[in-house]
Amino acid sequence: MTLWHGRFAEGPAEALMAYTASIGFDLRLAADDVACSLAHVEGLARAGILEETERAAIAAALGRVATELADGTFAVAPADEDVHTAIERRVTELAGPVGGKLHTGRSRNDQVATALRRWTLREMAGVAARAVDLATVLAERAETAGWGAGGVALPGYTHLQRAQPVLLAHHLAAHAWALLRDVDRALDALARADVSPLGAGALAGTSLPIDPDATARAMGFAGRFDNSLDAVSDRDFVAEALFVLALLGVHLSRIGEEWVLWTSEEFGFATLADAYATGSSMMPQKKNADVAELARGKAGRVIGNLAGLLATLKGLPLAYNRDLQEDKEPLFDSVDQVGRGLVALAGMIATATFRTDRMALAGAADALVATDLAEWLVARGTPFREAHARVGALVGRAAREGARLGDLVAADAELADAAPLFAPGAALARRTSAGGAGPATGAAQSVALARRIEEARVRVAVRLGGRA
Repeated sequence: MTLWHGRFAEGPAEALMAYTASIGFDLRLAADDVACSLAHVEGLARAGILEETERAAIAAALGRVATELADGTFAVAPADEDVHTAIERRVTELAGPVGGKLHTGRSRNDQVATALRRWTLREMAGVAARAVDLATVLAERAETAGWGAGGVALPGYTHLQRAQPVLLAHHLAAHAWALLRDVDRALDALARADVSPLGAGALAGTSLPIDPDATARAMGFAGRFDNSLDAVSDRDFVAEALFVLALLGVHLSRIGEEWVLWTSEEFGFATLADAYATGSSMMPQKKNADVAELARGKAGRVIGNLAGLLATLKGLPLAYNRDLQEDKEPLFDSVDQVGRGLVALAGMIATATFRTDRMALAGAADALVATDLAEWLVARGTPFREAHARVGALVGRAAREGARLGDLVAADAELADAAPLFAPGAALARRTSAGGAGPATGAAQSVALARRIEEARVRVAVRLGGRA
């Protein structure tokens, strides 16, 4: 029997229920719905709407439901439209007719929004924690690679062409800094999501003497809604979470793309541990970077989840519309995919072996010193554009003649003093500007990165600790 059967002369069609029911995916909100319902029942008792015996009976039934959910014995009935209906139905079975008072003073509109906010606060904080973990792995691998003069070097790329030498530590840290911005965005979004809609009712509040501030505090929210129409229709918090997850997914995709390249025979910069690689069903020699490839592939999926929700929200008048049922599946999916990706990539990178000999060989190519040669000329008074053209001509000549750029420079009377630029590590050592890729600023960046990771870890722990 549906919660709304009283208005209708006949029951819902099977096709209607098959199309509209959300019980197949929103059972993930069950624990949060029970917690919110317990806070609501306590509020009804404080307001004198429930007698103590009624409060105790409903609370005991909700406790039993929580146990059944935890041990997997909770059974969904055919008429259960969603998790909220299922829980109320089971409470009434356990507590008797008094269970019908559970829904007093609230609507499924504010009930759903409250449970989903609570779920989002917890799960997104968990995603942020896993992002900090991946940033930590990157920072640890950077420390091992070395920030100083003896640190591992490799080519830095633009347009996927070798550009200038950089420390491996600097390259790995670049991804860590991006992840820490994702953590900041997640926590900022959660601060705005930390608002209880419970008490807004269907759209206009209620005539009963409930106290939304007290129930908000009981559920662990930072505050309660200011406008009931906005409270039941607002899914900004879902859209923001999906944006954070989409951008985080993009950052994981970029990491994945690099590792697909780095672990190829053509690059040969890294080798994956067997536990984080897959093979081919046909070709025995293959060792595939499927974790990295899926990190790249799933980015489109989470971007699509964000775009889909925004398209759903754009045409909705106030207040609640059933379209809002479409907020959960994309959120659940994005949390799952990004969360699992963070864990898998962390394991993949932590256990991989860097082939530093291949990196060093690629990073020592003469062409990577071209910018330093131009800047050497600039330091001696040559306008940059003139220096750029002159060095470019030498690079072109080296390519045509199959010669080393360093040899051409050494043979040029005007440039011979610049020949030491081509000594191993010399160009990298010249990267001395703040935040640059060379060893001169490596120690400062290492300290700054470690500090930011610890700050992020503490902020995430506070958020996780504040959620029951």
